[in-house]
Amino acid sequence: MTIPGGFVDVSGERFTAIYELHGDSEAEVRARAREVCVEETIEFPLDLVAAGDIRDHVVGRVESVRERAPRRWEVAISYAAEVAGAELTQLVNVVYGNVSLMPDVRLTRLELSPTLLAAYRGPRFGRRGLRELVAAVNRPLLATAVKPMGLSCRELAQLAYHFALGGIDVVKDDHGLADQPFAPFRERVERCVEAVARANQETGGRSIYMPNVTAGNLLARARLAKELGAGGLLVAPGLVGLDAVRRLADDDAIALPIISHPAFQGAFVTHPESGLSHYVLFGQLARLAGADATVYPNYGGRFSFSRDACRAIVAGTAVPMGGLRPSFPAPGGGMQLKRIPEMLLTYGRDVIFLIGGDLHRRGPDLVDNARFFRQLAEEM
Repeated sequence: MTIPGGFVDVSGERFTAIYELHGDSEAEVRARAREVCVEETIEFPLDLVAAGDIRDHVVGRVESVRERAPRRWEVAISYAAEVAGAELTQLVNVVYGNVSLMPDVRLTRLELSPTLLAAYRGPRFGRRGLRELVAAVNRPLLATAVKPMGLSCRELAQLAYHFALGGIDVVKDDHGLADQPFAPFRERVERCVEAVARANQETGGRSIYMPNVTAGNLLARARLAKELGAGGLLVAPGLVGLDAVRRLADDDAIALPIISHPAFQGAFVTHPESGLSHYVLFGQLARLAGADATVYPNYGGRFSFSRDACRAIVAGTAVPMGGLRPSFPAPGGGMQLKRIPEMLLTYGRDVIFLIGGDLHRRGPDLVDNARFFRQLAEEM
């Protein structure tokens, strides 16, 4: 049975997803690209659809195929803006839904249309807003985490106090801190908020504490954090979903800066021939979800990200996307204080340096260690 081609009310506005496909010839790659076009839209045998608007507008369209390296091809596929609607979940579903089940197809970047971009608020604060919040005009921001897991709320708060006293801008929960018996969420937030506020009062600083609100009832936990005086929120979109982060970022009753943590997202980017590029996941998609800063493993740390991948993330956090504010890249993952000069050369000043364990390794005086961290960042 043939399905009528139908009349579909579309504006003609399209957006483009850029993929990397692998194959021996352009003909082979074009055939696979046409499969992607159908799979990501109608998911129905194209030969059973009569000529008409469904074929002409709803089905994805191969716009270009270009060989970038032996067996590696850049493929641009456009989609009608109406196919994605105004929902982040559907946008992600269109550009990398069923295709995520196919081998050797990697989504590398998005070129969104004006109508689609207008549907997203993006980062509420972005780089400029975060700088204003912590009164850091023209230097890298500094961040650290209270940890390890297993410390009591009182012990974690004491760490937060010392870090803020030493001038760390963002004192955040480690992403492993949730609502465990040894450090219940409410008590931890109360104590850490008080500790950072006390340090600010003593120094005149503007440090903020950002608890981890990644949980099943994300909004409820975030609202509690706001009520208790948190200065921002840490959330892992890989665990709660990108659109859950977007709802959190758009909630005017919360209105706090958000740092995105990469937990559970690694599998999307670590295979070089499948998944998502670092640029699109930690840069573009994080911004669409409203993250003001995006944490990722820095090159040379205990994870496998390359320098080029990290630079691609930085590009994705700042690429023009309508009215969306640029977000802060926040490299971490086993970083050492001695690498700050090198990282400044790589990233410049629009960055949040996230250092955890090495602040402790330098010596027992955490306040002095934090001040040394700040001095390194300010000297360059």
